[in-house]
Amino acid sequence: MIATSSRSAKKPNGRKIGPERAVIDIGSNTVRMVIYGGPRRAPVVWLNEKVTAKLGRDLAETGRIPDKALELAQGGLARFAAILEDIGISEVHCVATAAVRDAENGSDVVKAAEELGLTVQVLSGEEEAITSAYGVIGAFPGAQGVVADLGGGSLELVAIGDEEASQGVSLPLGTLRLPALREKGESSFQKAIEKDLKQAGWAAKHPGPLYMVGGTWRAMANFAMHKEDYPLTDPHAFCLTTQEADRVAKKLAKSDPETLRSISGISSSRAASLPDAAAMLRPVLEKLQPDGVVFVSWGLREGVLYRELSPAARKQDPLLAAVAQFTEPRGSSLTNATQIAAWTAATAGAAGTGGNGNERLRLAATLMAMAAARLEPNMRLDHCFDWAMHKRWLGLDHEGRAMIGAALRGACGKPDPTAALNQLADEETLREAAGWGLAIRLCRRIGAGSRLSLLTSKLRIEDETLVLWVDPTRAQLVSDGVIKDLENLANWLDLDHRLETK
Repeated sequence: MIATSSRSAKKPNGRKIGPERAVIDIGSNTVRMVIYGGPRRAPVVWLNEKVTAKLGRDLAETGRIPDKALELAQGGLARFAAILEDIGISEVHCVATAAVRDAENGSDVVKAAEELGLTVQVLSGEEEAITSAYGVIGAFPGAQGVVADLGGGSLELVAIGDEEASQGVSLPLGTLRLPALREKGESSFQKAIEKDLKQAGWAAKHPGPLYMVGGTWRAMANFAMHKEDYPLTDPHAFCLTTQEADRVAKKLAKSDPETLRSISGISSSRAASLPDAAAMLRPVLEKLQPDGVVFVSWGLREGVLYRELSPAARKQDPLLAAVAQFTEPRGSSLTNATQIAAWTAATAGAAGTGGNGNERLRLAATLMAMAAARLEPNMRLDHCFDWAMHKRWLGLDHEGRAMIGAALRGACGKPDPTAALNQLADEETLREAAGWGLAIRLCRRIGAGSRLSLLTSKLRIEDETLVLWVDPTRAQLVSDGVIKDLENLANWLDLDHRLETK
């Protein structure tokens, strides 16, 4: 378990203010504090602050944290402690990784934090690897593969599968150490990496992709997305084949950091470390031979929170937990969305794939569609489409994003796919999802999706005909708009249509 500090700043009336959990990560490159709100299974970032102290920048040469870096870290921790006290946080996890773990004077950082009332756990290399891996498991339920968490001081590799992490190893290949290794020449650089990778021989035998954790890897994803004019902006869940990843790494290894800084999503600090990290990745890919790479935005800090969850909480669907939390203040409830999803179920898959276990996506789309219905018509389509395509969601790949986006377009009466959607999913998949949206639109048209309108109407498919039945005592709900939406849905599904009010 990760050590926890308890804080309980309160308003005068005793009510706690602000979110109730935070993670401070004392890393080799940055000291970062993230404050989280929202559901525990899918925490939402409330505040994200960092100090680029570069605690590990001289470890390879001196074995110590420089005085200036220590001063920066102390100042950042003092500021974080003041913020936590001001807004009132009841749960604070503070962890330290490679630089504090390996430096001769690493205890100075721990002492500075403890003087501020923070309880610090210095993670061993294996603990760091395992905790990062649980962040990946939390973001991708059912994931199987190898996590590669790249920080300033180390590269952690750990196997994941069956919702567990194992065989963690920490290698001295962090971004702050790579420049010195590479300065000795490419041949020496290659040999040094291959020597360290001998500790991770098990990883070459572990099935699945390489899950890439860390800001430098995400910068690599942003580079690849930029080069192929990718339609999404969040690198989370972006995938490359092993061959594609090697080609990208080969190009990046020779790139000028100044050129990389001009690309959206690549900061100056990441641009500086990216060529060395890319050069290191190539022998890693050659040695491990993963089934592709997947870029992940969750890692150590989120792993800290995930490991605190009960077994029951871990089993919750992170996508539905996050979407329900996001849409509730926008007038959409999980109970109502579930009822609408049941009402529209007869048409799910009728346009293509037969559903294929996409009920969770359909429910998420229903929640968003009902929330979007509360927006002004002139902004509805753009806003809800952005929710699907650009807001960070867990437990969702990019094809799933496209399906939700297509469903929301259908719910807005625009079922034809955009070029961006066509880049992420095939025609049949998008057609099915757009049909979900058209069915949601029809349901909403009948009676605003109210419980009574759902109980007094029914949608079914019978003999190649889409049939809408409305209780005769409620026939007044049938308007020209209802009939038009019924016709549009039937046409989309290649069915005839019929209205029954008897």
